[in-house]
Amino acid sequence: MQNLQDTITAPATPAGVSALAVIRVSGHNAIKVANACFDKEITNAEGYTLHYGHIIDQEVRIDEVLLSVFRNPQSYTGEDSVEISGHGSPYITKRILETLLKNGARMAEPGEFTLRAFLNGKMDLAQAEAVADMIHSNSEAGLQMAINQMRGGFSNDIAALRQELIDFAALIELENDFGEEDVEFANRKKSWSPKPIEG
Repeated sequence: MQNLQDTITAPATPAGVSALAVIRVSGHNAIKVANACFDKEITNAEGYTLHYGHIIDQEVRIDEVLLSVFRNPQSYTGEDSVEISGHGSPYITKRILETLLKNGARMAEPGEFTLRAFLNGKMDLAQAEAVADMIHSNSEAGLQMAINQMRGGFSNDIAALRQELIDFAALIELENDFGEEDVEFANRKKSWSPKPIEG
């Protein structure tokens, strides 16, 4: 069972050699943890700001990076978050992660960033599932379906259907309660059917 109070970290880009690697940090102490590894002061940095500097382990420079700061609730997870964009060497990525762990973070479980986004109300369950669909999409149709779901298309359809069902149930209750008093609340001639859900 994950402790949702922990500050978590993990690579946001695939393993392997590349030009860039992005490492995410999220949680109550995300900015404090990142600040302890960065050669510039970011404790009071505003959200949606970029900072150029170096990741350091004590006095040793590990990498030259761009560090993005996101303040809660305006972040992917709804928590304070930091994204470190550095060079895509597996060794550098490993060293940065080790430094973050030394300063109070723990490795995130698979899907834990999205779980926190869901628990913090940044997305609903359908949108959380769409994240995985989007990552694994391999066709234009699959991608567009996932994007629509991410934007709440499916969730909006479900919400509309739910409201229709609530309204219909309320009318039936009224009809049952006042049926003998010759009061008609529902149009008996109108056939009821829910709108089809697209996708």
